Amino acid sequence: MSVTPPLPLSPGESRVLRGLHEQHALGAALAGALPAGSVLFLEGELGAGKTSLTQGLVGAHGFTEPVTSPTYALMNVYPAPGGQVLHVDAYRVRDVQELFEMDLEELVRGSRVSVIEWGEGLYAEYPDAPILRLEHQPDPETRLVTRLR
Repeated sequence: MSVTPPLPLSPGESRVLRGLHEQHALGAALAGALPAGSVLFLEGELGAGKTSLTQGLVGAHGFTEPVTSPTYALMNVYPAPGGQVLHVDAYRVRDVQELFEMDLEELVRGSRVSVIEWGEGLYAEYPDAPILRLEHQPDPETRLVTRLR
């Protein structure tokens, strides 16, 4: 029986990420710490690093193709060797019911991990899912990440 390591951030804890490498590294650490079937919510302004963190997470599951923001597609599914990863961008969604009509529940159920950006309307559906907020800092290469839940 394998033991899942604790998440790299506790609720209320913040960490400074210096550069893209550290954003990817946090994503990879989350990949190893999130149990199978987990949902992870990411908050932050445009360009704050949500997709960069997701790139590290998806890459840690063995996916080697480009990982891009699903802003217009709303959902990208990455068939990674370590298990399917679902990446949702709900920024343009006016009613979360739209996502359920696109089989969100089934896709989450079939995924090793599901990363949902701009998913505030889904927090109640996944009450145990961690929420990370990424924020720009004065240095354009630096981000502050805080675990809200």
